[in-house]
Formats: sequence, C-alpha cells, structure tokens
Amino acid sequence: MPSKIKPRLSRGVLDMKFMQRTKVKVDKEDDDEQSRALYSNEINAKMLNSNSNFIIEPSYTICAGLIDGRLSFRGMNPELELLMEQELAQKLAKVKPEQPKEVSDQDMAKAYYTNKAPSVANNMSKKFSTKNDLKRKQGNQKQQKPQFKRPRDEDDD
Repeated sequence: MPSKIKPRLSRGVLDMKFMQRTKVKVDKEDDDEQSRALYSNEINAKMLNSNSNFIIEPSYTICAGLIDGRLSFRGMNPELELLMEQELAQKLAKVKPEQPKEVSDQDMAKAYYTNKAPSVANNMSKKFSTKNDLKRKQGNQKQQKPQFKRPRDEDDD
C-alpha cells in the first residue's frame, strides 16, 4: 500500500506575493508536525483532540500557598504596596513593636476638643451657609483687629 504523502508546493511558488497566506499555513503545519514528532512519547491522543485547557484537581491544598488579592509593583499603587508589606511582615512574624506613646489618647482628645472643636464647628457652619447669611454676619460684626487669644487652661487637679 502506498503511504499517504501529501503533495507539497515548491519554495519558489510559496515565495510569490499572492501565496503568502498559504506559505504561513504550510509553515504552521510543518512546525506542528515537528513538535508532534519531538514529543510523540509524551502527548497522547486525548491531549491532541481535547479543547479544554483546564486541569481538575480533587483537592484545594494546592491553592494554600498562593497569594491572594490585588498586586502592585514599582509604586503604581502605593497604598496597596503598603498593605502588601504589612501583610508580609505579619506573616513572617516580624511585626514592629509599637512605640510608647508620649501623650495618651484621652489627653490628646481632651486637648483637641478644648482648643479645636469650636473652630471646627464654625468651619462646618460656614461651609453650609449661603452668601446672604455670610453678608448678614459680616454686617452685624464690626471689623475688629484680630487679637491674640490665650489658650484655655482647664486644670482638673
């Protein structure tokens, strides 16, 4: 029985301008043939005929060591990189010890509310007031020269 030998076009014909698509197709077939010959002992018929690119694993233990979530590199998202560094530090148990506080949280809150809270309230009221309200307030108040105000001292001894 004669073997199936496919007739091939000559190199001269394939190099012609109108045969470029056919040349690409023939080159691709040759490459496929060579790769099949090279890996013929490793590739089975099921692999050749299958269209699926998925590998089904019976267990999820393979995913245990993977990193999860979004990634950022070379300063593209500094906030995310900071979070990644913190997570890495926690995983490696190299968490930096907390520095001792010079001022307690209660003292800081007390100082903030005694000195800053009234001005914050005024700023917020300015933000939501209309132009007419602002003109009325300025009309009622005479132009006074700003004076130094001593901070309030509230000693709770």
